[in-house]
This record gives sequence, C-alpha cells and structure tokens, in this order.
Amino acid sequence: MLYDLKGGANMAPMVGILYSAVKENIQRLQSITNGMLQEEMDYKGPDNKFNSTAQLIRHLMYVDLNWVYRIKGLPLPQSLQKQYSPMLDEHGRLPMVQGVSLNTLMTQYDGVLGMLEEACTQLTDADLEKTVTFGHENEKQATIRWGIWHMADHNRYHQAHINQLRKWYKERRIQINVKLVNRTVLNSKENR
Repeated sequence: MLYDLKGGANMAPMVGILYSAVKENIQRLQSITNGMLQEEMDYKGPDNKFNSTAQLIRHLMYVDLNWVYRIKGLPLPQSLQKQYSPMLDEHGRLPMVQGVSLNTLMTQYDGVLGMLEEACTQLTDADLEKTVTFGHENEKQATIRWGIWHMADHNRYHQAHINQLRKWYKERRIQINVKLVNRTVLNSKENR
C-alpha cells in the first residue's frame, strides 16, 4: 500500500493535500475505534473523570462541521446546530453523549467529511489564504489553509485520548475478569 497526501482530481493541489490529511485522520479514527461496543464508547475513564470516546467523536464532528461552513463562507444552519451542538455544556465541558453507537457517529462523521470534500472542490489554492474567524466567540482569526490543517491535527490529538481510554477500558475489563475468576475459585473451594 502506498501512502500519499493527494486529493481528488477535481481539487487544487494544496487544497487536495490538506483535504487528504483530514480524510486520512478520519479513516485512522475509524480504524482505532473499530469493534468498540457501546459500553466502551460510553466509558469515561477511571472514576468517570474524562470525556468518553462518543463525546470526543461528537466534538470532532461539530468542530469540523463549523470549519466546513467557515470555508464555505456561510453560517452553520440551525438544523445542524440543533443536531450536533452545543460545543460546550453549561459547565464548560464537552456535552454528554451516551447510548449513541459507533456506527451512528461514524456515519454522521462520514457525512461531515463529504461536506468538506464538496467544499474543497470549490476552493482554489489562492482561496486558502482567505481569513475566517473562529473560536467560541469568533474572537480568533485564521486562514482557510490553517483551518483545514487544524481539522487533521485536532482529530489526531483526540485520537491519543481515545487510545488511552481504550487502554484503561481493557485494563478495567481484565481486572473485572480476574475478580470473577477469583470469586469462582473461592466459591468452588467453599462448596467442596
């Protein structure tokens, strides 16, 4: 297999490179979450102190969706805001996402990637230099080039969190299984 950062034939060269970085990171996210059951999707780490995989994926989707509409130069439609928001809850944390399957989240994320692909086919390499505002209060500025790069970088950043959650979840399952085995052994000795 040859790895390369190449967009579609209908994308400007630099736009295509940036788009393919986002696409590859979303594909990597699908790979590292493959086979996750609902319990693991909703797992929030030791003592429930962290964001779950489901929360992180929804967060990535919403951030990317906002960038797609910034790139298009359009406000995010109310229907999409309702479906994916808020960015943060009333405590300044990622909103709770529970009971939403990996398949549902990744299908939604594929839809966001499709919107990005469509937006990128409309861009020229010169368009990458256009400035847009972003942030919780639109208090920051960035080029479209930085925005697309940020989508890839942000995704990879949270993949590290998901990998850590998976490690903790596996360790927790092993501890539970060891306790069950020990209990079974004790019960069988008592019943002799």
